[in-house]
Amino acid sequence: MSVILARKIVKNYRLGEVDVEVLKGIDLDVHEGEYVALMGPSGSGKSTLMNILGCLDVPTSGIYSIDGREVSKLSDDELAVVRGQKIGFVFQTFNLLARTSAIENVELPLHYQGRPAHEAAMAALEAVGLAHRHDHHPNQLSGGERQRVAIARAIVTSPAIILADEPTGNLDSKTGKEILEIFQGLSKKGVTIVLVTHDRSVALHAHRIVHLRDGRIERIEEARGGTAAGATLSSVLEKP
Repeated sequence: MSVILARKIVKNYRLGEVDVEVLKGIDLDVHEGEYVALMGPSGSGKSTLMNILGCLDVPTSGIYSIDGREVSKLSDDELAVVRGQKIGFVFQTFNLLARTSAIENVELPLHYQGRPAHEAAMAALEAVGLAHRHDHHPNQLSGGERQRVAIARAIVTSPAIILADEPTGNLDSKTGKEILEIFQGLSKKGVTIVLVTHDRSVALHAHRIVHLRDGRIERIEEARGGTAAGATLSSVLEKP
């Protein structure tokens, strides 16, 4: 089953008096539990496509569906539910609130939904190996620890899809490998992952690599997929 289905996606931006076509007819299927990496040079359209997949932007034309529901036909309230419950976001710059602790950062998505937060947030931090640092603020954490908090925040709502934009870009190679192991474990648990990267060694951990160039899919490459990170994630991902 295709969790993500994009057909003939075009995205134009108006710069002064000129229309710039960033995406030029993207067709993409991503199946449940699949791990896909988007690669391409600067200006290839990776981030624009990711924003559309995350319902943070809308295409100029084309059809985009999540779980069989066409996004353009959803109301603003329905889109907010999709972004809040079906999709978890992980960014290169972590996007943590500086004046709140790790656990408070992880609790935020649940507070927005009016759901009990503390126990689930602790379970999410435990899943990424950071429960012992739950009371630390971002400036007390290393880059790798901050990214783990960001991943815990992304998975605390048990989303079906994780979208990650250069999640290892600010990390050393050892820490980056640990973060990728977490993503592999999520994929093994049935979470669909789409990851943007410029690093081929990162992309090779996915099932497929989608190569973009000049707003088009140039080719799709099968990748090695990697091994699972272990069963510690199940306590979070198997919650209703």
